[in-house]
Amino acid sequence: MKRRLILLLIMAVLAGGCGAVETPTATAEATHVRLPMGFVANVQFAPWYVAVERGYFAEEGIELEFDYGDYDTKGIQLVAAGWTPFAIASGDQVLRARSQGMPVVTFVNWWPRFPVAVVALEKSGIQGPTDLVGRKVGIPETFGAASYIGWKALISATELDEEDVDLEVIGYAALENLTVERVEAAVVYANNEPVQLTERGYDINLIPVADYAPIVSNGVVASEEVLESEPELARALARAFLRGLEDTLNDPDSAFQICKLYVEGLEENEDVQRAVLEASLEYWRGEPLGRSDPDAWQNTVKVMEGADLLEGNVDAEEAFTNAFLPEG
Repeated sequence: MKRRLILLLIMAVLAGGCGAVETPTATAEATHVRLPMGFVANVQFAPWYVAVERGYFAEEGIELEFDYGDYDTKGIQLVAAGWTPFAIASGDQVLRARSQGMPVVTFVNWWPRFPVAVVALEKSGIQGPTDLVGRKVGIPETFGAASYIGWKALISATELDEEDVDLEVIGYAALENLTVERVEAAVVYANNEPVQLTERGYDINLIPVADYAPIVSNGVVASEEVLESEPELARALARAFLRGLEDTLNDPDSAFQICKLYVEGLEENEDVQRAVLEASLEYWRGEPLGRSDPDAWQNTVKVMEGADLLEGNVDAEEAFTNAFLPEG
């Protein structure tokens, strides 16, 4: 009863503002699917662009349309309410949604390595987690964002006493705060701010959360109902995307050229964006591609419970599935 009420409320809220997002429509040639993406086109969506341009979705009978918008959390809601079959979302969003009664499931794991890290200028002398004791560390926010979850995971895994660190909310201004030495380290995305610092000529040290704590990151999400009623569509989307991901990992130069067809003004900042893509590759590699790690899901639940980020009990094993990945 609670789950049905939640879904009805979501549908009511989204009905007015999200009319552009539609459920899939089948034609004689293909099934049209609109996929909620991030706010704007970005090189970090390279595997999707590659899969479209090389016809992998078309071969699977899918006409994929990228739907950019403010879908940081709404993508999950759209899937749960049945407005769209699939979305890109992080594992923490899936777990939070399930704790609220939304039956959403990650069926393709895109980022096997969690991309949050702590970065410091080399001259600070900060090289590992224990060096953060007594230091001022900047963080974008201290609630449910991935950066906060990553910080909590790092603290838990290394058994640091959080009170021994001077944690300060700085918003998304790590570069400015680090370079003027207002903070000595900052919680960032490992494939973004560290790249920009390096491109600006700074020597840095990086403490990736993934080196200490396995927790889940971005993947492809569907509702339990879609996975049950349209399993072949889910398998087809997984196959096409994973082919694009494999091509991107094997030939990032070609993938970057394809990105130029989708990302406006990429040539104006080509060196930095090429470096962002290269940094992202290390967080996409997995064996096999697309597989979720049960231990990472269990650990993420533990971290989120410890940070009081879940509204109810969540069974980690019900939040993901590997059943829709290509065999072999």
